[in-house]
Amino acid sequence: MKLNYSVLLCFTFLISCTQKEDKINSRTKQNINNSWFYLAHATEEIDSARAQLDWTSIDLPHTWNNEDVLDSEPGYRRTTSWYKKDILLNEVYENDTYLLYFEGSNITTTVYVNGEEAGGHIGGYIGFEIDITTFIKTGTNEIYVKVDNGYNPDIIPSQKSDFFIYGGITRDVWLITKPKQSIGKIKLTTPNVSQESASLEIDVPLALNEDITDLKLHVFLRNPEGKIISSEIENVTGNAIKVNFKSIQQPKLWDIDSPKLYTVDVYLKKGEEELDNVSERVGFRWFEFVENGPFYLNGKRVLLRGTHRHEEHAGVGAAMSNELHRKDIELIKEMGANFVRLAHYPQDPEIYKACDELGLLVWDELPWCRGGLGGEIWQSNTKNMLREIIDQNYNHPSVIIWSLGNEMYWLPDFENGNDTEKMNTFLTKLNTIAHTMDPSRKTAIRKYYEGANIVDVFSPSIWSGWYSGSYKSYQKAIDTYKPLYKSFLHAEYGGSSQVGRHTENPITGEGVISSDGWEEAIVQTKAANIAQIGDWSENYIVDLFDWHLRISETDSSFVGNAQWAFKDFGTPLRPENDIPYLNQKGLVDRSGNPKDAFYVFKSYWAKKPFAYIESHSWTERQGPEGLAREISVFSNCKEVTLFHNGKSLGTRTKDISKFPASGLTWNIQFSEGKNELIAKANIENGEMVEDILEVNYRYTKNNVAEELVLTAKKMENGNFMVTAVAIDENGLRCLDYEDKVYFQTLEGGHSIKNQGTPTGSEIISMANGKASLEIKPDDTKTTLKVMVMNQNFKGTYLTIAE
Repeated sequence: MKLNYSVLLCFTFLISCTQKEDKINSRTKQNINNSWFYLAHATEEIDSARAQLDWTSIDLPHTWNNEDVLDSEPGYRRTTSWYKKDILLNEVYENDTYLLYFEGSNITTTVYVNGEEAGGHIGGYIGFEIDITTFIKTGTNEIYVKVDNGYNPDIIPSQKSDFFIYGGITRDVWLITKPKQSIGKIKLTTPNVSQESASLEIDVPLALNEDITDLKLHVFLRNPEGKIISSEIENVTGNAIKVNFKSIQQPKLWDIDSPKLYTVDVYLKKGEEELDNVSERVGFRWFEFVENGPFYLNGKRVLLRGTHRHEEHAGVGAAMSNELHRKDIELIKEMGANFVRLAHYPQDPEIYKACDELGLLVWDELPWCRGGLGGEIWQSNTKNMLREIIDQNYNHPSVIIWSLGNEMYWLPDFENGNDTEKMNTFLTKLNTIAHTMDPSRKTAIRKYYEGANIVDVFSPSIWSGWYSGSYKSYQKAIDTYKPLYKSFLHAEYGGSSQVGRHTENPITGEGVISSDGWEEAIVQTKAANIAQIGDWSENYIVDLFDWHLRISETDSSFVGNAQWAFKDFGTPLRPENDIPYLNQKGLVDRSGNPKDAFYVFKSYWAKKPFAYIESHSWTERQGPEGLAREISVFSNCKEVTLFHNGKSLGTRTKDISKFPASGLTWNIQFSEGKNELIAKANIENGEMVEDILEVNYRYTKNNVAEELVLTAKKMENGNFMVTAVAIDENGLRCLDYEDKVYFQTLEGGHSIKNQGTPTGSEIISMANGKASLEIKPDDTKTTLKVMVMNQNFKGTYLTIAE
């Protein structure tokens, strides 16, 4: 029978729900992100919140920390705020259940309906529903939501974690109506999968009243093309039914290259009358971590080529739209990755959906990140959060690992919170919960060695070439750990880079640091490492990743690794970084723009042919006349030819056993002034990919910086890009100048600031003597005044007249 959905009409901040008198099915799901009001007031009482007048109109998702986490003020707002919305229900039906579903609200939430507390949730990053049925009425219903991201040691993650705990309703909110007799969240399990056949178990919870006469469950399985290939009808005899499709022949497997998804449709009927229906997608696949060996998916060895994702973006913080979420995963897939660790918490539903659809394997993580072991309340909250994560994300074929924590023993929030025996007892309880709820997936932890044998998959801390040792020790690290842990997956490696910072001779630490080490050296020990003494250049990070990938791609028994992290992200623990409060280990900046390192990974992993000359952010260079410079091209093509000022410098054949750039390197003697480089690679059908780079080269080395010079260029969006350049007494740009500079818009406009990006940060270290800031002019002003300064140069001013 055809569904008769409610019609929901939205006017400003009111939702009008009109339902037909002869309706049969009342299940609806309506997004209600638009037209909320926000109150930045720390009151705990609803009456006090209702009495306030300074409410601001906003849309969801929303966080009050979208900019203050990266502003110049230490700390960020961690307290209570309020949200409100009026929902107009033209009629409330006694046979319906009314729910508010929050995809995520950080970090504790209380919901009030018409002045009464309807429910709440402890913990952020996880979806939850609030049953508002008994609190609503026909007409206007006041919804108030109190959200608190204040310090609470009984709720993970610890405040000592290396990321911000954003406050707010950071994900979508939905108004759901469904009949009193309805279907709950179905659970899909694939106990047997092979190339020849597969089985599917469907656990269907039901909400029922006393009369279950003539109730039946109709279940259909549709293949990826939408065709029904199996169906079952079950009599309803209780509030839980298990349906089995035992023999699905020649299943189209879910795979990283071809992520086929089937659909399960479940209908609850009373006679011929349809009461409710739900749909879920499922993928048929199997996987195996071979003991002390590699990983297999659907019977084929797959090297896990991974990265990590934090949930935030420039300008919006954690309150990302579904389009931004999807764009992140699409870019990760474009890079060629097949695996992503969601660090250090479960993420927006759009992420799992995208991973299912695009073919990315997922490590899903309980946010037990640092802080040690707490007491009874802490333990209860943590166990409950793990159950919620597994229950919420169980049906996603992309998920292969439930991670139980990261660095959990470190920096305990509680007295004796790092006691190994107690930690292991609790970790064992979590492991049992995970395997009881889901025997089909693996459990994991990172950097808690004492618990390595409790879980299925373990990652030690290996930071070759950054927090310890040289990146050339990476093979030794892998060879050391493979026999020690039954399933060794290396999570986290890399280093920080400032966009546009380049050097002819990157600091490698040779002769200064102990090159053999690789385990993370805690900063307080003052052990010399590249994180401390390095130049944070893009050149060094390119070499580090190039070396790591050369090793991992040629090791036939290695499970794989995951680079840290895909995108630059905010952290309260790094105020001294080149962009304050920003972890700059990303392959892309905080707006998602690729750095050089992105193309290194793409050269090893991506399938679509490309070529990239290192580096498009290094177009001003210097050196003596006659000195040859090495140029690298990163490409996934077999052969590349490089041209310099129209002359071929020869063709190189890609060989991943060679370093750097898999042998795609050329020595060039630059001409003074303009130099044009073109890299060309032939692909199938006579087509070609190419990359073009212009480099301005000078033979005169700059002297010491004498002043900062400001210039401005109008952008297509009407804003101005204001650029500061450090110059010497001869007017030469000081390519070796890296000090911080401080921008300020004095009048006529405002800075696009607190973005954590190379052009959206008022405080930023120079990259090769250059820094830029985007400024939006006021509509009413005809002039714009800007300044830049640091302790060496007390102030340079620029007036822009339109």
